[in-house]
This record gives sequence, structure tokens and C-alpha cells, in this order.
Amino acid sequence: MEIDVKYVAHLARLQLTTEEEQQFGEQLAHILGYVEKLKELDVTGVEPTAHPIPLVNVTRADEVRPSLSHEAALRNAPAEANGLFMVPKIVE
Repeated sequence: MEIDVKYVAHLARLQLTTEEEQQFGEQLAHILGYVEKLKELDVTGVEPTAHPIPLVNVTRADEVRPSLSHEAALRNAPAEANGLFMVPKIVE
């Protein structure tokens, strides 16, 4: 399998010496050879997954609870007008 190491290095914005191109070319060939070997496996009936171990969300259940009142939310506001938070104007 021939790999265009210069092209891959260009995509990765790497400047490689001739020796590095040779070394990485051999390493990439080994990696792709292993991927080809994996293609020989019979995976019929195997469900695709995003993670090898089932993950469970450990956060609490989403349930409706009372929130702050309008007055309590504005109590510590540095500035307030007409029941709204006043914030500095940001213009660039």
C-alpha cells in the first residue's frame, strides 16, 4: 500500500525530513495493514456502538422545581431598571 506521506504531512502542516518521511511512511503502512486485517472479521449481528462500555448518565432526574422569585433574582443585581438587570453596554 503506497501512502503519499508528503501529502499527509502537508495536510497536518508538518515539515518532514526525508528520513522522517520514510519512517512515517512505514509506520502508516503498518497501521493501515492492521486496519485491513480488522476488515476480515465477521461482524454480522454486532450492533455498532459509540463506546465499548455502556455509559449511564449519573445526573439527577429532570423534574420541575420552584425557582427564584423575580424579586429574589434582582436582589443582588448591581443595577436594575423596570424589573430588568442593567448591564454595561459593550460596543466595539
